[in-house]
Amino acid sequence: MGRLDGKVAVVVGAGQTPGQTVGNGRATAVLFGREGAHVVAVDRYLDAAEATVLAVSEEGGTALALAGDITVEQDIEGFVAETVGRLGRIDILHNNVGVSLAAGDGPVAEITGEAFDQVIATNLRGMVLTCKHVLKVMQAQRAGVIVNISSVAAVLDYPNIAYKTSKAGVIALTENLAVTFARYGIRVNCILPGLMNTPMAIEPRVGRDGMSREQVIALRDSQVPLGKMGTAWDVAEAALFLASPQAGFITGVALPVDGGQRLKNG
Repeated sequence: MGRLDGKVAVVVGAGQTPGQTVGNGRATAVLFGREGAHVVAVDRYLDAAEATVLAVSEEGGTALALAGDITVEQDIEGFVAETVGRLGRIDILHNNVGVSLAAGDGPVAEITGEAFDQVIATNLRGMVLTCKHVLKVMQAQRAGVIVNISSVAAVLDYPNIAYKTSKAGVIALTENLAVTFARYGIRVNCILPGLMNTPMAIEPRVGRDGMSREQVIALRDSQVPLGKMGTAWDVAEAALFLASPQAGFITGVALPVDGGQRLKNG
C-alpha cells in the first residue's frame, strides 16, 4: 500500500530545465507515482511533461501528461477541467513552477520592470490562479491537499528582488488559503527549498562570471551547514509527507528543506 493510493495528484511544473540532474517537479511526480497516486504531469512544454510521464511509468506508476502555461488563466482552466473530466477529481495539487535568473531577475537597482513582472507572473500570480481553479474542485469534494513550492530565499538575505518577493508571497498565499479553506477539509502547506542541485538552479549559473559547473557546485555546497546542497528528491520527500495522511493535522506551515542554511544566513 502506497501513501497516496487512489489519489489524483496534479503536479504543475512537472517537466524540467535540461541538465545533469533531476528537477523538483519531476522528482515529485515520480515519487507520488511510486506511492500509488495517479499523477497528472502539467508543464508548458508538453514534451517535458511526457518525459516525466515516461519516468513515472518506468517505475510502475500511472501518469498523464497535459500542457499548460500558468501565466495564461485559460490554460489553467483547461488542464483542471480535463483532469476532472478524465479522472473525476483532484486530491492533491503540487505547485512547482518557478523562474528567476532565466527571466532576468536581479537586485532592485538593476532589474527591469519587464523582468520583475515576468517573475511575479510565473512564481506568484500563476500559483494564485492555479489554486483558485483547483480549490473549486476541492471545495465540492470537501477534501484536498495543496503543496506550494516557495524558497528559503524568502526568509534569507537574498539579492534578487523579484524571486525573493514572489516566494515571500507564496508563504502569505499558503497561510491565507490554509485558514480560509480549513473548514472544507482542505490542507495547504508550502516548502522552502534551500540550495538545491537541480537543473534550474545550476544551469543558468554555469559560465556566469567565468565559473565552471564544478565551481558553481562547490560554492553553493560551501554555504550549506550540512556540507552540500540538497537534491530534488529531498524536496519530493517533504512534498510526499505533506500530501500524505501522515500530515493530516498539518496546515499553514512553511517547511524549510535547506540543510540548515537559514540558520547560517537568515
